[in-house]
Amino acid sequence: MQRGIRTLVGAALTSITAAAMALSSGAAAAEPEIPATPEGLARYIESGLVPAADGRTPTFVVDTGSGSGSSSTRSFATDTRGSGPEMSSFLAAFAHGLTQPDAAPPGANDWSCRPTAERPRPVVLVHGTWLNAYDSFAYLSPQLARAGFCVFTTNFGRLGMLEGGGIGQIMPGRHGVGPMEESAKQLGTLVDRVLAATGAEQVDVIAHSQGGPVTSQYLKFEGGRGKVGKVIGFGATNHGTSLMGIATLGRTITNLGVNIMGFYRPLLGTANIQQAVGSHFYQVLNADGDTVPGVSYTSVGTRHDQISNPYEWTFLQAGPEATVENITLQQGCEQDFSDHLTILYSPRSLSIALRALDPAAHPDLVCSFNPWMLGGGGKL
Repeated sequence: MQRGIRTLVGAALTSITAAAMALSSGAAAAEPEIPATPEGLARYIESGLVPAADGRTPTFVVDTGSGSGSSSTRSFATDTRGSGPEMSSFLAAFAHGLTQPDAAPPGANDWSCRPTAERPRPVVLVHGTWLNAYDSFAYLSPQLARAGFCVFTTNFGRLGMLEGGGIGQIMPGRHGVGPMEESAKQLGTLVDRVLAATGAEQVDVIAHSQGGPVTSQYLKFEGGRGKVGKVIGFGATNHGTSLMGIATLGRTITNLGVNIMGFYRPLLGTANIQQAVGSHFYQVLNADGDTVPGVSYTSVGTRHDQISNPYEWTFLQAGPEATVENITLQQGCEQDFSDHLTILYSPRSLSIALRALDPAAHPDLVCSFNPWMLGGGGKL
């Protein structure tokens, strides 16, 4: 049994490392003339496809997810079960998340936790696409709890591959794939539970990747206004992404013979399509600006982000009665090589989060080496 689990984990690590390398090289090689739109991505993928065995060349039907998110098949969220170990490496956390995909990150979901006068707002953690609560926050969550915060999270946007969840669903625990409108409603359900259980008036949110626009959708359209004090985003796709790395991976998978002929959404998943810059989702989401009144925003991007790119698109512009601090992770700390996945395993990111949550108690930012695709100073 243990040998089988080790084999599964080893294969998974090999797969994700290869995928990440493909994503990174694809992003780096992207030409500026490639349109960063769903249609442009489809044409970009098609331009390098080889004919199938019967002589036909696959074509992609672009579905931008322009509806309300209320499709015939709905995504859903689930509670975590049990708690996994603290991790300093993303790859190690990812491996554990494959074998225990519903585990909570350590320190999270203690429903007996009560906020204090010094830290009156619980912290809600929102994971990204193809990730889960554990492998996203196994490093951040326990340190937030030790700093005195009540921490809560869930696995949102769950959807099967055949229902529109995309090819990432072949591996356990790959969530955050359903329509982001539905995921925002699921976030709202969690926030209401946290407020009711803790007696707090507001929560603070730490969001990664897709968690950024999901949080904005919640604040703007799903009843979140007034319930959130601070939003801290890491690699958040606040204005979409060119997705060129994922497009390169998609072309590679197609040429390897995966039968996705005639489809685009089943390859990437609904949420990924919505995150393409220029999609209908972002046209609606940001029509009246990036922020909502009364919220303090911190948005952190990394120059080595191979998925949310250009990384500057994660930054926000403050609207009325909102504040924004945009931070490039490498500014003042060039030795931090965090990519899109390991940004949550960076000691500098942790210090940024703590300073944003409680600047009086955590005024200083730290700087340490954080390797690409490993994280946590390279510790496994």
